[in-house]
Amino acid sequence: MARQGMLMALLVVVLAAGCWASADAAAQLSKLPVNLQVTASPVSGQVLHGGEDTISVTWSLNATAGTDAEYKKVKVSLCYAPVSQKEREWRKTHDDLKKDKTCQFKVTEQAYASTGNVTYRVALDIPTATYYVRAYALDASGTQVAYGQTAPNYTFNVVSITGVTTSIKVAAGVFSAFSIASLAFFFFIEKRKKNN
Repeated sequence: MARQGMLMALLVVVLAAGCWASADAAAQLSKLPVNLQVTASPVSGQVLHGGEDTISVTWSLNATAGTDAEYKKVKVSLCYAPVSQKEREWRKTHDDLKKDKTCQFKVTEQAYASTGNVTYRVALDIPTATYYVRAYALDASGTQVAYGQTAPNYTFNVVSITGVTTSIKVAAGVFSAFSIASLAFFFFIEKRKKNN
């Protein structure tokens, strides 16, 4: 009995230590160096339309950054600007990057090069909001080790599709006409039955 108690206590200690170690391993935005210079093609305040417009994103290593030997990949994302995070908990910035909800839309993730660029067509499912671009340098384990972004001075707006396409409008018109014709037809049939 005492042996089972000691085994259970040891298991709890090992699990607690594992949780504590994994919590410390999470990257925090405030502790990451800003080693990447990021620019994007839309001018500040420009309105882009989902499915139509493109964004050209360029990143490079800052001249003062030092070495980039541990950088293996670069991940570029669209991030909600602070104005689009107000009263929206599902978009809030959090210093712990595992809990951060700011950058939900991946533009690209590719092998790291000290200078690179990508052209991204704004996806149809990107919500209407104000955005900026952030790039993370990732190490071999996929952990963020440095970043760069266009914010806070450089943001742009995305207008998503309304969801009402021409085919939906045509279908609504056809069904509306069919319902009116059906109503008139059954009204005429009922009137005829009543008279006979």
